[in-house]
Amino acid sequence: MRFRVVLVEPIYEGNVGSVARAMKNFGFTDLVLVRPCKIENFGLAMASHARDLIEGAKVVESLEKAVSGANLVVGTTGIRGRSTDRHLRVPSLAPRELAERLDGTKGEVAFLLGREDDGLSRDELLACNIVVTIPTSSEYPIMNLSHAAAILFYELSQVEPGEVELARPENLARLLDHFRAALTESEYHQHKLDKTMLMLKRIFGRAKLTDREVQTLHGIVRNLRWGAENRGGELEEEIEGEGLSLSEEKNRLEGF
Repeated sequence: MRFRVVLVEPIYEGNVGSVARAMKNFGFTDLVLVRPCKIENFGLAMASHARDLIEGAKVVESLEKAVSGANLVVGTTGIRGRSTDRHLRVPSLAPRELAERLDGTKGEVAFLLGREDDGLSRDELLACNIVVTIPTSSEYPIMNLSHAAAILFYELSQVEPGEVELARPENLARLLDHFRAALTESEYHQHKLDKTMLMLKRIFGRAKLTDREVQTLHGIVRNLRWGAENRGGELEEEIEGEGLSLSEEKNRLEGF
């Protein structure tokens, strides 16, 4: 398992240095900065022996470039959800729960840490497959960026890699497009569509889907769409990844 740490528009160079130091403490080396503040002597001093991570960091102008190629995008938030945007931040996992879910997998995870004052924006949270929140006191829930990062890195450093390869991001994107098309064709409530699609994205993110499982879900949606257009008909096309036609599956189930 590979982890990519993405700092989104960090405001203070000292925090960038401290995050880099925490990364090195727990064995992480891949740092990406999205439109960062200027990092000078103070930031490098705070990094201490991790200044090489800052000097070697990739600097990009967009979040899309920062997370390109990652199998999963994980966002962090210190706010579990206001009434107007609660769906963006829930369900959220604790860092240890995330580490447990990633055990036994292989792939790359982009880990987003937001601005010190406002965190991640609405659009940035929409881009996340999983959201993580550190359990803190309700009296003062917002943590310093580098302190939060250290806790997260510690938990993620416990992840044991395995052989379950996470689905490629382009395949997950196509699956979500397929679900959206199916929901639109079925005249699903349009005012609920965006929230439903975000919920599906988060479900898929927590499910650790493989490419084979994604293909199976494609086949299921394709057959459901066919059935909606051809009611009463019989489809003999195989569901990819399963090897059974609908009639064969029906016979199998009737045998129970």
